[in-house]
Amino acid sequence: MASEKARRQENVEGKFYVDSTCINCGACYWIAPESFAFNNSMSAVYQQPGQDNEDEAFIALLSCPVNSIGVVKSEKLEKNSRKMMASFPYLLESNIYHCGFHAESSFGAASFLIKREHGNILIDSPRFVKQLEDQFKKMGGIDLYLLTHKDDVADTSRYWKSFGGKRTIHHQDVTKISKDFEFIFKYEEPFYIDNDILVIPVPGHTRGSVCYLYQNKFLFTGDHLAFSMRLNHLYAFKNACWYDFEEQIKSMEKLLDYNFEYILPGHGAPFKANKEEMKKSLKLCIDWMKS
Repeated sequence: MASEKARRQENVEGKFYVDSTCINCGACYWIAPESFAFNNSMSAVYQQPGQDNEDEAFIALLSCPVNSIGVVKSEKLEKNSRKMMASFPYLLESNIYHCGFHAESSFGAASFLIKREHGNILIDSPRFVKQLEDQFKKMGGIDLYLLTHKDDVADTSRYWKSFGGKRTIHHQDVTKISKDFEFIFKYEEPFYIDNDILVIPVPGHTRGSVCYLYQNKFLFTGDHLAFSMRLNHLYAFKNACWYDFEEQIKSMEKLLDYNFEYILPGHGAPFKANKEEMKKSLKLCIDWMKS
């Protein structure tokens, strides 16, 4: 839990705050951009949430991987916090849900649930939380676990122990915690793992990084591609590339062959645009990567 005694001086006065245990994963910036921002190597509350955006602040609080976001205790705020906790995973659009409860082991990466009649899909993994496990059960469990890369495995196997199903990762990203996954694939070319999910290998950030394209609309990118709120355009992590950035540029160029409208990354902000604007934005990203 966040500690008022460790409250950062960069926070504005008020009920919400960030303490000094923040790891600067960036999740709160995109979840509640009207309240949280980068300030002196960590996040801080730059504007206290009002009635219209308090829910987003609570989502950020509950998503924080190290519980660095706190709120001054009051009966009303505790009631609101319980209400928001019960809302996870929360609906983003269509049948796509943000799981919240980001894991410290994945440096606070986001994970997502796709709810389908023929079996739900978990993209990367949140930390294990009993309340979230119960909600997954109510929604039909999990049939397929799709990992974008080795950094964001988190508590995949704890959820798998509850629901079974098939855990999936590229063989180049297998580690001791994923060596027993049910489907370790060696394909270097795109392939359909189900009739509505295309697996697109995108080596670069890691050697076995992949994107998952769902229904030719939603692209789950892991740490390959995201929107930068600071740069105000799509970008890749030049300073957090663990394999080969030149290879990542080539992988990014391959994405121009596909149509999608919604980028859902592990780190960085999601991005939504029509297909034409998306291609323009992706080309700008590639130019930036080459600069």
